[in-house]
Amino acid sequence: MAAPYKTVRIQNRRYLGNKYKLLPLITKVVREECERVHTVADIFAGTGAVASAFTDKKLITNDNLYSNYICHEAWFGGESYSEDKIIDLITAYNSRKVREDNYMSRNFADTYFSLEDCRKIGWIREDIEEKYRKGELTGRERALLITSLLYGMDKIANTCGHYDAYRQGAAFERHLELAVPKPEGDLNAHNVCYHMDANELAEHLEADLIYLDPPYNSRQYCDAYHLLENVARWDRPKVLGAAKKMDRTDLKSDYCTQRAKAALERLVDTVHGRYILLSYNNMAEKGNDRSNAKITDEEILRILRKKGTVKVFEEDYRAFSAGKSEIRGHKERLFLCTCRESGKAVIPSALNYTGGKYKLLPQLLPLFPEQIDQAVDLFCGGCNVGINLDCERVWFNDSNEALTGLLKTFQKLPKEEIFGWLFEQIKSYGLSLTCEYGYGYYGCESGAGLGAFNRAAYYRLRADFNRKTEKDAAYYLMLYLLIVYSFNNQIRFNKKGAFNLPVGKRDFNLRMQKKLGAFLDRLKNGDYQFMNQDFRQFSLDGFTKDSFFYVDPPYLITCAAYNEQTGWTEQDERDLLAFLEELHGRGIRFALSNVLESKGKKNRILEAWIGKNEQFRAIPLSYDYSNSNYHTRRDGVTREILVTNYRSDPAKEAEKGS
Repeated sequence: MAAPYKTVRIQNRRYLGNKYKLLPLITKVVREECERVHTVADIFAGTGAVASAFTDKKLITNDNLYSNYICHEAWFGGESYSEDKIIDLITAYNSRKVREDNYMSRNFADTYFSLEDCRKIGWIREDIEEKYRKGELTGRERALLITSLLYGMDKIANTCGHYDAYRQGAAFERHLELAVPKPEGDLNAHNVCYHMDANELAEHLEADLIYLDPPYNSRQYCDAYHLLENVARWDRPKVLGAAKKMDRTDLKSDYCTQRAKAALERLVDTVHGRYILLSYNNMAEKGNDRSNAKITDEEILRILRKKGTVKVFEEDYRAFSAGKSEIRGHKERLFLCTCRESGKAVIPSALNYTGGKYKLLPQLLPLFPEQIDQAVDLFCGGCNVGINLDCERVWFNDSNEALTGLLKTFQKLPKEEIFGWLFEQIKSYGLSLTCEYGYGYYGCESGAGLGAFNRAAYYRLRADFNRKTEKDAAYYLMLYLLIVYSFNNQIRFNKKGAFNLPVGKRDFNLRMQKKLGAFLDRLKNGDYQFMNQDFRQFSLDGFTKDSFFYVDPPYLITCAAYNEQTGWTEQDERDLLAFLEELHGRGIRFALSNVLESKGKKNRILEAWIGKNEQFRAIPLSYDYSNSNYHTRRDGVTREILVTNYRSDPAKEAEKGS
């Protein structure tokens, strides 16, 4: 029988400005005032209390304190973990007796914690880190154990609620006991937790609802929680003064200074969302100088009204005053801004995939349904269409395993890690980087390209890639690097599975970097799933009349890289059309991209199918694929169409036609 253990929930922590008691008002406002909220970003998340009210959504959390960020990873992270392992370790930690001194006991004994508890805290924290270094813990398991330790410390700390000071002469009556954190079940596997300055994150952020809860006054959170931050980071720095604080210069927030108004204005101007919900109190003139709010109501309203229409909601709220005074009439307010420009910015794929529809998006997007719960990009290719759909979830499917593996790697790894790896390999292989050195440095001209310089290095990279047997993150990042430096930035494997494109003319220039950066940001901001299935085996369970399938198969009458080997046969074409009929029979909406005629060839199968199914509409599209990297010239008539089984908005069709 397992030993008994205690559990802990996200709300079981003391924290300045914690909004847990305000959640009924916050959720009521969102429920009654906001539509189609699928992604929620809480970018001054603190303990994560507000984010915890939206665990049925895709969550993006952020905090500049690592001690908060690591807890977000525990409460909201998508990585699986062994609860039994966590229980066994916490049980062992609780029974552990530590008699040796360590960083914690040497610096903090009998201040915030007793000597006995300091020894135990230091030993546990080091053991967590050692197990993680040895690979005995996953990142999520490490986060859960650190969270358990931080919550356990906070429960017994000899303070009045924060760590600006400890109580002199207090008896240490309570001792450290860790509890097992209990995150909510069924979290979105693609929740993202950031640890960065909120204003820097805002430049890369998109969400349906962006919740802002910045510091209100002069009280810096890094001063109030320096000890928890120290233990979470575990850099073991030198501590100074009676309060035993580490250097916190890099953690100071502009929102606690006279720069607060300018910081909020920059953030609101930059961030991209359907709704902005801002918490701010009315302490402008009610407390002492340190407690007074840094931004007035008039300034908040002016800043938000530049972005959209604003409503204000308020609720009585007890202000923190360190027990020295009672502040009456204190209210917490919610400023809800419905943004005027709330749609997603249209971005290109990071991949220059053959047949990509980026240039057709101005025609396609107005023809798609407005209300979509989940969408499927059935032959996703470079994801140009699916990545620009505005819906709750997008399923990307493609039969090319190398492609979907690369996209999953993009989704999983932090953007900084991806860019860092790419630049390191470019340098290691001796490939060109004209954005830094220019063409002249490599003895090349832009017109002729960089193939002559990069040829040897590129073929060495290609050979190393083709020798790799493990399809890990490095494999897929090497594939992307090959694509960048290959002929026309394409993907092509021979029958033996080897990448076989020759060297190209360009390199990882600023344009490619910008496309990759925006694409990676979008992957982190949205709820995207990647699949690698033949369309004939694609399950339709869970899709309804509110769902949407975008279907862009290989074209039967054209020649492209994806048709070079097994190709797309007439039987494939018939099977796909039968699949679309099944979608229609289930009441699921679809849009099929295809061509009826190209270079004197006609798709008789498609033409007959459209004629037979009068309930479907064939909408002609303007054909323009200049610079789209097909091998052949496009002489003659090409009739590109979009076939739908629903009626789109006539006004939007007129807009497309214009």
